[in-house]
Amino acid sequence: MLKGKTAVVTGGSRGIGAAIACKFASLGANIAVIYAGNAAAAENVCRQCRQYGAEAAAYQCDVSDFLAVKDTVAKIRADFGTAQILVNNAGITRDGLLAMMKEEDFDAVLDTNLKGAFNMIRHMTGLFLRGREGCIINIASVAGLMGNAGQCNYSASKAGLIGLTKSVAKELAPKGVRCNAIAPGFIATDMTEDQADNPLVKMIPLGAMGSPEDVADAAAYLAGANYVTGEVLRVDGGIAM
Repeated sequence: MLKGKTAVVTGGSRGIGAAIACKFASLGANIAVIYAGNAAAAENVCRQCRQYGAEAAAYQCDVSDFLAVKDTVAKIRADFGTAQILVNNAGITRDGLLAMMKEEDFDAVLDTNLKGAFNMIRHMTGLFLRGREGCIINIASVAGLMGNAGQCNYSASKAGLIGLTKSVAKELAPKGVRCNAIAPGFIATDMTEDQADNPLVKMIPLGAMGSPEDVADAAAYLAGANYVTGEVLRVDGGIAM
């Protein structure tokens, strides 16, 4: 389904990003994995992708750094020629109650989760426009739809990402570029390992946390859904109904 295409996946060294990278590779895409710090984990994902016959390479980049993203996209273009798919998955949490949250914790989450997505879209749009083809998938969260106590920074970043998704979808649709978001709920990754006892988990209608592969399946659908743009697809077991 994705044969001959190149997908760029931020936060691709673990969890949801790794699952998406491997899923896309299994569908024929070549993969550029962008990671923040764990080079060994990123290279391991690349090895898994190569088992499907895909080309894969890892790039260290702080997505919140505008110029670093510009340089990284230039390297990807030099290595792969172009890219048709961007998955903005890089994200961090700095949870805390609003009344005690430090300014730097608010800024760090917005800088990575929201500005990082803008930086990637901004610098990859040129590739999409030259090819008259592009698919952007932003990994948001149900926290951006319904809020979550103790996560005002994270919820704000994900709500902003949903707004960014819709604006980009409207702006780039005439150029053949689609932009959608996925809003995962409680997904079992190392980022959420401390959430197993969260009372909200018991409120999931389907009765369990999801897996990274559940989100990867949704991303694969959006990658091939040529008449879908500006959509926010929940993968949450029904918790945000």
